[in-house]
Amino acid sequence: MSLLTRSSMRYLRRHPWLAGLSVLGVALGVAVVVAIDLANVSAQRAFEQSAERVTGRATHHVVGAGADLDERVYRHLRVDLGVRPAAPVVEGYVTVPSAGRTYQVLGVDPFAEAPFRPYVGAGTGVDLATFMATPGTVLLPEPAQAALGRTVGDTLVVQVEGITRTLRVAGILRPDDAYGTRALENLLVMDVGTAQELFGRVGRLSRIDLILPDTPAGEAELERLRAALPPGTEIIRSAGRTETIRQMTRAFTLNLTALSLLALVVGMFLIYNTITFSVVQRRFLIGRMRALGVTRREVFRMITGEALLIGAVGTVLGLGAGIVLAQGLVQLVTRTINDLYYVLTVRELTLAPLTLAKGVGLGLGATLLAALPPAREATHAVPQAALRRSQEETNLRDRLPRLVTAGVVLAVLGVGLLLVPGQRIVLSYVALLSLIIAFALVTPAVILVLAHVLRPGMGRLFGLLGRMAARGIVATLSRTAVAIAALMIAIAATVGVGVMVDSFRATVETWLGYSLQADVYVQPPNLVFRRGDATISPPVAGVLQRTPGVQAAYSVRSRDVRSSEGPTHLVAISRAADTYRTFRFKRGDPERIWPAFDEGRTVIVSEPYSYRHGLGVGDTLRLQTDRGERSFVIAGIFYDYGDDQGVVMMSRAAYERFFDDRGLSGLAIYAAPGQDVDALVERLRERVGGRQALLIRSNRALREASMEVFDRTFTITAVLRLLAVVVAFIGVLSALMALQLERARELAVLRVNGLTPGQLWRYVTLQTGLMGLVAGLLSLPLGLVLAYVLVFVINKRSFGWTLQFEVPPALLGQAVVVALVAAVLAGLYPAWKMARANPALALRDE
Repeated sequence: MSLLTRSSMRYLRRHPWLAGLSVLGVALGVAVVVAIDLANVSAQRAFEQSAERVTGRATHHVVGAGADLDERVYRHLRVDLGVRPAAPVVEGYVTVPSAGRTYQVLGVDPFAEAPFRPYVGAGTGVDLATFMATPGTVLLPEPAQAALGRTVGDTLVVQVEGITRTLRVAGILRPDDAYGTRALENLLVMDVGTAQELFGRVGRLSRIDLILPDTPAGEAELERLRAALPPGTEIIRSAGRTETIRQMTRAFTLNLTALSLLALVVGMFLIYNTITFSVVQRRFLIGRMRALGVTRREVFRMITGEALLIGAVGTVLGLGAGIVLAQGLVQLVTRTINDLYYVLTVRELTLAPLTLAKGVGLGLGATLLAALPPAREATHAVPQAALRRSQEETNLRDRLPRLVTAGVVLAVLGVGLLLVPGQRIVLSYVALLSLIIAFALVTPAVILVLAHVLRPGMGRLFGLLGRMAARGIVATLSRTAVAIAALMIAIAATVGVGVMVDSFRATVETWLGYSLQADVYVQPPNLVFRRGDATISPPVAGVLQRTPGVQAAYSVRSRDVRSSEGPTHLVAISRAADTYRTFRFKRGDPERIWPAFDEGRTVIVSEPYSYRHGLGVGDTLRLQTDRGERSFVIAGIFYDYGDDQGVVMMSRAAYERFFDDRGLSGLAIYAAPGQDVDALVERLRERVGGRQALLIRSNRALREASMEVFDRTFTITAVLRLLAVVVAFIGVLSALMALQLERARELAVLRVNGLTPGQLWRYVTLQTGLMGLVAGLLSLPLGLVLAYVLVFVINKRSFGWTLQFEVPPALLGQAVVVALVAAVLAGLYPAWKMARANPALALRDE
């Protein structure tokens, strides 16, 4: 071990708390990034396993215009066209109330399954004759058998769209490997006919699976089949279907990842502060080393080596903490995906090597990047300058004009990137990072101005100690500026995200206020909150509409169809008298929209749909219907915050003209004049009884449920904001502990000249409080800039929504208070240590 290495190790051993705080800062930053990435990867892997278990080896799918297609298409393929292999599939979801779990149901023809999904074909040990001949039978994979506690011959009670059904277990599927076991964990298998009866889709299929070779002959066969298929059906690639669903959550996961990097950025300030302090504290030693012939390269290696050691330890701890944190975050991510996009169950955390490697790279890379400036300062200082205490402060003052210039340049660059047209979210975050760094670079200069402005007030409020506290921040600007900048960025992030969330919340509340006009809303329990694929039983719908106290009701049908723009969420509505008032149009004249809409000649699309597909008023949208492809003119673009993928709306009359489906996804009921709404809700529930489990809610209850989902969506955001503030808190604590050591002699002189321990404690507390106040004040403009970018740029590019900009004054006040309290709390221990220090020892140490 070289002398320089031993010197570094000795320094770290003498100041374990300093190294420990830096390690903690790196660990927290890495932990947040790794946890979010693991949660995203686990959710994605669970989705891929779900897709693989139902797709199997299929290369293509024959699909209908909407959610299903006529089973006669399958006979046409097999008998008339001689297609082999081909397999009919019915998909759906059931809930098992006794277990509180949701399972995906796969309805198949066992004799056609061998080329596609061998786990349901011959050789599984299942009596296929009994399975196919006995109504209401189901096959349980081993994981489902263990979770549900059922075996062959037992009954299993499930709910389908709120209707209770009883199934009988006909066999147990036993996959050959561990991967197959995991893939089948949330799956139930039925005969295709049983599944059709269970889901009320007799004569209908979800899709037909095909295996076509990727050869010229396969392409020719594909073209032959496409030409022979009836109108309203088409052939798509299985990989394209999976990728389309994955695209739905891409913006969501990207935004989470970008927000998680914030904690690492704040941690970089902490590392910079620590390494800079270690250089300054050893300025005499480094000066002597340089005077004795140690080269600049050797000093640089010593400083960066220390930083990498801190980064390595912090990264290892961060990886472990990230795995633990991911256990909780994966549930939050999964719940949000289930609320907003599709049904997903994540039973285990996926430890992706790429994620762990990313954590190592980010941890070590961020550490090295933060350590480069102080390491460079140490190598470029001449020996005599390194021996002078004030050199660091002098250097910083000399660099202030350049820092401000660099900050302005970065700010201009950030604004320029934000003005670049397009939907590139990553570019928006690069611009946001440029603005954050720009604010950090001008922070030292702003601190000088603020300290000068606040000094008279501090003097009037706290006397001499107040003025000393203000001067002390400026005198040690190289230390305090970095701590203030780290706290400022963390608090600004809470302000920016908080304003964005409040703006979003206010917008959604306003939208719910004018879009929910009926008194009572009825719908089956949907597995995805904002999707209405489940249907109300027709007899039950009739009972609801004939209930005393009901003046009128209009229906809604929600389903996915295929269009010229890809998979499309179509909603068909029967309009009531006040439907005009439930829409706010961004484009289009309401006076002209509704007559053509009612006639079925036009459709209206939501703002996100228009944004994602580049469609405007007057453009044509082609929809695959049961009558073949039909073109519709877009008459208007309306504001909608219920689906970030976008919605296409058509009249119920037009829907019934082009589609055979007569299902109802929901009913909006108007109470008769004088009818108590809560009493009507109870009466409707009594009339339905046990025929079907329905969500029958008043207008107020539905609004509350919608806002509850909204708040759940942003729970994970609140967790990330809190973690960023914790990292900043550690940064302030580290800076203050460093100041304690650095100013030991100065404080000892004050003690010798009559400053009591209590006064010293108040002096340090005032200084830390002032640092927090400055950080809080500086966080407000940066936070508002971040909020503006999040609301009007990143949100727009991610989801296509237009949000109103709401700045709650209470949130701004809370930001300053949080910064002040965090700084004061971080300063309590250093103040206590300084007040108890022996002045004689400090003077003798020098």
